[in-house]
Amino acid sequence: MKTLLAEFVADLKTQKMRAFLTMFAVLWGTLSVVLLLGFGEGLKRSVVRGTLGAGQRMFMIFGGETSRAHEGMPKGRRIRLSEDDLTLLQTVEGVDLVSPSYGRWGVQLQAGKVRTTSFMEGVYPAFEELRTMYPAAGGRFLNGHDLEQKRRVAFIGDSIATRLFPGQTAVGQALMIDGVPFTVVGVMQTKLQTGMNNGPDADRIIIPASVFRTLYGHRYVSQLLVRPRDVTRAEAVKSEIYRVLGRRHGFDPEDRRALGIWDFVEEERMTRLITGGIQIFLGVVGALTLLVAGIGVANVMYVVVKERTREIGIRRAVGARRWHIMGQVVLEAVLIALTGGLLGMLLAAALIVGVDSLPAGDNMAMEFLANPKLSWPIALATVGILTGIGLLAGYFPARRAAGVDPVEALRYE
Repeated sequence: MKTLLAEFVADLKTQKMRAFLTMFAVLWGTLSVVLLLGFGEGLKRSVVRGTLGAGQRMFMIFGGETSRAHEGMPKGRRIRLSEDDLTLLQTVEGVDLVSPSYGRWGVQLQAGKVRTTSFMEGVYPAFEELRTMYPAAGGRFLNGHDLEQKRRVAFIGDSIATRLFPGQTAVGQALMIDGVPFTVVGVMQTKLQTGMNNGPDADRIIIPASVFRTLYGHRYVSQLLVRPRDVTRAEAVKSEIYRVLGRRHGFDPEDRRALGIWDFVEEERMTRLITGGIQIFLGVVGALTLLVAGIGVANVMYVVVKERTREIGIRRAVGARRWHIMGQVVLEAVLIALTGGLLGMLLAAALIVGVDSLPAGDNMAMEFLANPKLSWPIALATVGILTGIGLLAGYFPARRAAGVDPVEALRYE
């Protein structure tokens, strides 16, 4: 092995330009595949995070209108949902978290001299997990005591907190909502959100459902939020929701228009499939670029074998074994591939870390595009591909070199 390495170094010194161009081709191919897969992984994570930012693997259930007659009831009846329906759904096997949502647009807000309007929801504490509305440090979400004791407390989005309390800490501050005093108990952490339900969560006010009903006297909810315990049984839980509510409201459980369901479980699954497909496409493009570099290595090794025909003949004539001849050619091809590949990987890693460290600010495009991730599976797969390319690029020229007839080789000009 030591002899083979010494011969490899000597060959590099005599053929500097050829070795440089070959390594550069591999470097460029490696850089391409790692960057494409890194940016693809970052895009996938951002898209999935944006999807989950609107809802965490749940069903958002709306009242609809029946499209079928059922048990003497005509079609075209409007179905309106209430908290009693939610109490019933809590008995469904497989249901984990639930919350109602009472919504109201144009709520008048005042904090000191600052006035604005916003969308407000009355909810249960489970809404925090269902809608991924987690509090920033120093605050909290609504809890069970707030709901039971009808406390006038509010959890607010980070954007509206900045508008209402510029340069101040919002938690603990007094807030007038439609002329009724509330206390801010928490501000939402900044999050990426791509799906919208009555606008972004950063611009809304959250209060206990019991307080909302007391203030506005709503009987019916805007929607019900239900999360299945096991996402693999999400379809079964959804069918059971139609069956249970169909029995209560007198509609056919097969009538899908009687209820509107925004299925976040299916949306997340489709998002992962689409972004996974994009990753595969980018990986194939990068792999083809790397394959072209491998063909370049193979061509160079064929040229090397041709140039060394007399030298190989002399070695064979003095007793060099076939494996030694093949080993030299294969090792040179593998080392060229790995050297260029490692340099390309280091450069790609530096670019990924540099781009990933750029602040996104309020630019959503930066959230998706300037968020590359270099993962170990990508790095290991790339090293494996490079090793395979080096072996293949060296094997066929090596086999040709090892099969050279010593007498014919010595005559070669």
